[in-house]
Amino acid sequence: MSENAQTVFLNGQFMPIEEARVPVLDRGFIFGDGVYEVVPVYRGRPFRWQQHLKRLSGSLAAIDIENPFDDTGWTDLVYELIKRHPWADQFIYIQVTRGVAKRDHAFPKGVKPTVFAMSSEFSPVPEQLRETGVRAISLPDERWFHCDIKSISLLGNVLAKQEAVQAGAFECVMFRDGYLTEGSSSNIWVVRNGKLFCPPRDRLILEGVRMSLVDELCQIVDIDLDIRRITREEVQQADELLLSSATRELLPITTLDGQPVGNGRPGPLYAKLYDAYQVAKLR
Repeated sequence: MSENAQTVFLNGQFMPIEEARVPVLDRGFIFGDGVYEVVPVYRGRPFRWQQHLKRLSGSLAAIDIENPFDDTGWTDLVYELIKRHPWADQFIYIQVTRGVAKRDHAFPKGVKPTVFAMSSEFSPVPEQLRETGVRAISLPDERWFHCDIKSISLLGNVLAKQEAVQAGAFECVMFRDGYLTEGSSSNIWVVRNGKLFCPPRDRLILEGVRMSLVDELCQIVDIDLDIRRITREEVQQADELLLSSATRELLPITTLDGQPVGNGRPGPLYAKLYDAYQVAKLR
């Protein structure tokens, strides 16, 4: 299917992507006033949909946008988008903004939210990256203090990702006040002495749906998980570093700031977790 053949949902209607239009006074365009969600789809089924739905509802509530659908309405919309595209594996992008109103910083009254959703083909990460791992650089976390909201205001993340790209890296590993937060578009995991560590799920990171999944996988494959603040020194001395996200699933970071992580190869905890991840996808 060509890009132009994609069908999208916009404010109650399905239409070809090239026909979708949003007014320039939409607050998502003017202020970045909105939230989004990305849902992977495997074999025609949205993966961990209830967790994504819960996070979407939480993000909407956090910025006081009325949820435009109930759970059934969102579910029907997602399955209809899946049905309208031929790919067995897809990912659904959902965006809700506060709507169209005269430009004013304060929340407008009586405005209907703008709802947009689309599906794209899910392209797997090249196998070579799983075999060799990816490079990352460390950066100060200069974003705002509500990273727990999945906001469409992503300039801080975009700037961090671009700095990584310009350094020839796949991702960045960010630190705030000397402690690990996350990547530009991923959660970061640290392995030391056979144990997995990740930062607290607070307002300084977005709690990726994959985080709760990795929690469950650790129990299945008998890996100890410790959720706490992690220092830069602990990251630099890690035996393994991993990243997780909806579209990248789980990947090993084997080089950080030009130095090998551990022995510079994907490690045994990554292998165990990735194998368990593949099984979870098939359930």
